[in-house]
Amino acid sequence: MAIQLTTPISEAAAEALQVGDTVEISGYILCGRDAVLPKVLKMIEDGTAGELGVDLRGQVIFHTAVSPAGVGPTSSNKLEIESSISPLSAAGIKLHLGKGALHQETIEALDKYNAVYAVIPPVTALLEAKTTERKVLAFPELGMEALHLIKVDKYPAIIGAAHGRSIYD
Repeated sequence: MAIQLTTPISEAAAEALQVGDTVEISGYILCGRDAVLPKVLKMIEDGTAGELGVDLRGQVIFHTAVSPAGVGPTSSNKLEIESSISPLSAAGIKLHLGKGALHQETIEALDKYNAVYAVIPPVTALLEAKTTERKVLAFPELGMEALHLIKVDKYPAIIGAAHGRSIYD
């Protein structure tokens, strides 16, 4: 059974979380990745983070970009992202969401500030579970970039363009 978390996350709730716990997060969360996180860190350093209009204490940050097509985790171990985890945790962020392994020093910084990191499986994991057969049709020397034929079961998708219109317009 998943642990229900609502933002802002309390110190006690963060303290109770353990590796392997399944959580379901509700409430408002921040979203940012390599382009914006250094700017947020600069605001923290300058003492202007209050201008964001959100108290960072107890907050969740999802390492993602937000597009009309949806959100999906980016690699949290990119330099600009991983280097933000310790200072953001010091500023009160309690939960960092992303994907990928973190360096040991980052894991220790999370512990120091009673913060945690949660992995959101990439969409590819969902789609892989819905792929029932696969076969290389041509150009096998290209490996994963070869021409494949796959059989799928209930693949989710969003139509991005039709009838002269685009969701990105």
